[in-house]
Amino acid sequence: MVPNGVLRQSLEGLGLTHAELAERVNREIESLTGQEGTVSERTVHNWLSGATQWPPAKVRVAIERVFGQDAMALGFIPRRPVRSGSVEEDDVRRREFVAAATAVPLTVALPSAKRVGLGDVRRLESRFAEIVARDHQFGGIKSVEALALQMAQEALELQDQGSAGQRVRAALYGSAAAFTSSAMWAAIDGRRFDAAQRHLDQAARLATLSGDSAIAFRIWSHAGSMYRHTGRVSDALAANDVARSLSVARRDPLFASLGHARHAAILGLGGDRNAVARALVRAQDALERADGTAQRPMWLTAFYDQSELESLSLTAYLALRHHDLAESHAHRCLALLRPGNTRSRAIATARLARAQLGQRELDLAVSTALEIEPTQTSHPRVAGMLRSFGQRLTELAPRSEAAKTWEQCATSMREAPE
Repeated sequence: MVPNGVLRQSLEGLGLTHAELAERVNREIESLTGQEGTVSERTVHNWLSGATQWPPAKVRVAIERVFGQDAMALGFIPRRPVRSGSVEEDDVRRREFVAAATAVPLTVALPSAKRVGLGDVRRLESRFAEIVARDHQFGGIKSVEALALQMAQEALELQDQGSAGQRVRAALYGSAAAFTSSAMWAAIDGRRFDAAQRHLDQAARLATLSGDSAIAFRIWSHAGSMYRHTGRVSDALAANDVARSLSVARRDPLFASLGHARHAAILGLGGDRNAVARALVRAQDALERADGTAQRPMWLTAFYDQSELESLSLTAYLALRHHDLAESHAHRCLALLRPGNTRSRAIATARLARAQLGQRELDLAVSTALEIEPTQTSHPRVAGMLRSFGQRLTELAPRSEAAKTWEQCATSMREAPE
């Protein structure tokens, strides 16, 4: 009996308990068959321990929908090994599909008309809140991207499952756009830029169908960040200009503030200190004018505040190589950061170390970099920053004690099991 380590890692990536996974699989089974699933915590334990290596077809389909991955990619092993693309494999899959399909009641094959309403939209909104929370906790992992795409598809499928008013249909498109934008951000954060571009194209189309300028702002603001991370300054400025020109940014100072702050981060790559300073002044002014009691999308209020403005200021001045100003903003960012934002703390700490290195404070910079939680050092963005930090340290003082200390610690990080 061989434990399923792949499934265990995927489960940890989603942040689910055994009971929560069982509940989600049962929900998917019910949506597939019209009958409640019978998966329990013990069932999940059997999957993880390897006691059950190949669940029944309808259960596998439900598992695949929860994780957004094929069963074999999740570590499940077919009862009989088959060659990919072989006639034998096709026969196995055909039999399993027929078995699963015949288990579906006639009422599912021939559904009665269903009224899709705001209750369905609210359910999607609660799932979206889960996606945002996981992004803040884990950031950039493929399972978050896959789950967000799965939920986007669920929102779109509701469009075809029954009748709905114009307001509900627009809200469903908005939900699909929101989920897709989260998949896009997870791909950006994980440095999967080709996937992020595909998600951008889909999210922008869905946002247009929804007529929701708030979610359109999120999508184009993310696009600006994506192009900034890939060094495409002109595209980044253009995308962020689209976000800043939307009605919600003209109407709500908090949106305007985020637009200006992200513009400053992009302008930093262009080397224009005066333009950066002007953008940050506008961002601070708009943030101070924002009504704290106004109703706003959860995705915005979950992360944008004075700490995030300081983080973007840090990014801008680090790009300008004004390391003293960058360090000042880094300290303010870390002091104001909300508890639980471990990824943001790791990123800000890595940037603080780079700002200190830029001022030739070698020992202090290494000490700061080593404050990053070990669980965060494998995050794609953090790992890239630490590699860049090590390279710059070696360029500045290859024989220094600081460089030796860092090389030893960096080697330990690379060799540590994930």
